[in-house]
Order: sequence, then C-alpha cells, then structure tokens
Amino acid sequence: MPSAALPAGAPADRPNATKHDVAVIGLGYVGLPTALAFHARGLRVLGVDLDAGRLEDIRSGRVDLLHSDHERLRAAGAALAVTTDPAAAAAADAVVICVPTPVNRHLVPDLGALSAACTAAVAHARPGQTIVLTSTTYVGSTRDMLAAPLAARGLRVGTDVFVAFSPERIDPGNDRHAHEDVPRVVGGVTPRCAARAEELLGRYAERLHRVTSAEAAEMTKLLENTFRAVNIALVNEFADAAGVLGLDVVEVIEAAATKPYGYMPFFPGPGAGGHCIPCDPHYLLWQLRGDRLNPPVVAAAMNAIAARPRQVVERARQVLSDAGRGLAGADVLVLGVAYKPGVEDLRESPALEIIDGLLAAGADVAYHDPLVPELVTGGGTKLASVDGPRPADLVIAHTPQPGAELGALPHDQLVLDATYRFPGAARRVAL
Repeated sequence: MPSAALPAGAPADRPNATKHDVAVIGLGYVGLPTALAFHARGLRVLGVDLDAGRLEDIRSGRVDLLHSDHERLRAAGAALAVTTDPAAAAAADAVVICVPTPVNRHLVPDLGALSAACTAAVAHARPGQTIVLTSTTYVGSTRDMLAAPLAARGLRVGTDVFVAFSPERIDPGNDRHAHEDVPRVVGGVTPRCAARAEELLGRYAERLHRVTSAEAAEMTKLLENTFRAVNIALVNEFADAAGVLGLDVVEVIEAAATKPYGYMPFFPGPGAGGHCIPCDPHYLLWQLRGDRLNPPVVAAAMNAIAARPRQVVERARQVLSDAGRGLAGADVLVLGVAYKPGVEDLRESPALEIIDGLLAAGADVAYHDPLVPELVTGGGTKLASVDGPRPADLVIAHTPQPGAELGALPHDQLVLDATYRFPGAARRVAL
C-alpha cells in the first residue's frame, strides 16, 4: 500500500501537505513496536522498510513480537500504512529512524543501513519536519549523518528542521516493561530540536529525560550496553573461578543479589548474542581507536565475550573425553539456538559459532529449538530443528526456550549446561 510522496522541500503549511503524523524508517525489532506504540496513541503512522518480504510478513502477522504488540498489530490492520518507498516519508510531520547497526566479521561498525536511511531522510526532508535517530551508533552520528547534510541542502537545523537522537530501549522477548513505560532519553542538535523531539516521543512515552546534546544521548546508549557487556564478561569469569573452586556460581550470584544496594545480578552463559551486547561497544572502541585511546576494561570484556563460544566447544571436548570418547564422530544436540529465551532471533547467537566449532571438530551436530525451524551458520551449514529433545552422546543446553526442556531426555543424559540454569539432568555439568 504505497503512499504518495511530496517533493523534497514542500512547504509544511501547504493544505493537505502531510498524510502522516510520523514515518518510521526501518520496521525491525525496534521500528515495528515503535510504529505500533505511536499508532496505539492515535497517530497516523507510516512504516517504511526496503524489504518487501518484511512488509508482507507484517501484513500477515508473521513477525516476532510480544503478545501485546501482536494485539496492536491486529488492531491496527490496514490503518498502519507501510511502503518500500523512502520518499513517502516526506508526507509525514516527523521521521523516526530505526535501522540496524551491526558490526562486520572484523568487529568494525557496518554503517551501510544507517547511512542509507539517513541519506533518504535528508533527501526527502522538508521544512517543519522533526527527524529523530534511534539506532545505536558512534558519538557524533546525528550531526554527521543528518544535521550537516540537511544544512548542505539549505535547511537550517533548529529553525527549518529539527534533529535529535533518542536511543531505542526495547528488550525483545521481555514483556515486563511496556514500550511506553520505558523512559526515553532525548538529545537535540539544538534546544528547539530537543523540545520538538520531546513533543513527538511524548505522544506515547510516559517519561522523558533530556540531555544537553545529541552526542550525550548517543554516549548514553553506548554506556548502557557497554555496562552490560562488561558485567557479562565479569560474571563469566566468576563462573570459571567457581568451577575451579567447586562452587555453584548461581548460588553465589543469588546470595550476592540479596544485598539491596551496590549490586546488580548478571548470570553467566555461552556468550552474548543479539543486536546490542556483541555489537554496540565496538562502535565506541572503533571511534576511540581513531583518537589513539584504548579503554582496557571495555576491550578486555569484548575479547572475552568473543572467545566464549570457543570455550564452550573446548568444554564439550573435555566433557566427552571424561566420559570416555572424543568429540570427532560424537552425536551432539544443541538445545535452543536463539540468542535469548522467548525470541526467534539468531543475530549474533553464540549457538551459530558453537555449531560451526563442533562441526569443525568432526562432531555430528543437530539442534532443537521450537521457535527456530531452520538456520544457517556463519560457516554456511544449513540445519533444520529436530522434532524434540532427543538422546545424544552430549546435549549442550544453550537457550532455555519454552518447549525445549530437559525433562523429555533420559535421566542419565550427559548434559553440558552452558546456561548454568537448566534443571532436570542427573549428569548435568556446568560450562
């Protein structure tokens, strides 16, 4: 259902100049829930995504969303306009950019999608529009990719158009925090830009927190996710130490969590996956390398996180060796492959690298995940989920998905619990 576009620079006060209150560019795990949150508050919303298949999935409801967002999608129906044409955003009073910002195989930021989205927003911007970037990126991106190109077009930022950064804060698969209840940090290129962005985001967000600049808002998001990365790396180290000392690390973590101040529990695992933790801190490291600054704590944490899947493979080799057989030729079942419970998302999932490592060692590998019917590893191996948990020489418990419990396995099944929290196996060994 494509929407008619206005020419770039069309005057904001022209009769019927706008067909939409907000256009959301990028309808992935952030953009679609954001569009639905705006629509639920009565705004006229246009969704823009270059992937026609994604739009068809949205129309048919075949998308990975929280139950509450699925209800919003059904309620919106055809009233949620979608298009593959970025020029259609010119017909909106505001534009919100929600595209992925991954890293490549060398852990260098991949700015391709962000650059394309910002270029399109600038090309079709018109006086009166508010443009808000939400994608996690390097400090200065909002000025570099939006404010400066808009000024080059002759549009005065803070007078003709209004530009701000407000980092996304969506936790896929987690329904404990409603989208509108999570505070939005807002930083404008100018104070008027911040005010206009607050006016827009305040249409659905209950709480707003303004910072003094777009750069401060960009750095806020990097701090949030780098904090998590560092603590994940730390708790993985404690898990290793607890194993050497014969202690249950989860018992120790839960005991520490009884302290009502100065401590936040993190739990160890097979690595870190998803769109944030394995990627976002590298935007900071990449930028700081240009200024010859190496933050040692962040760098060490990211190196440790990157090495964790290989550690799982080596632990599998050791566990099988202790049981009297080698990894080569062993039947290994990976239980759960999504990067976290309750989602279909495989982006940066440690399971993909673990499977490749097991295959490289000569193991026969299968997996079961009720939410992920098929996958392709980084090494190009295609696998389909087996029907259910089944006996194997070794089961590696990777993601505790609903419907992927150990209870269906024999009581004496050898299980390498890479989550430290998979109950139900007498021969369960921790990572």
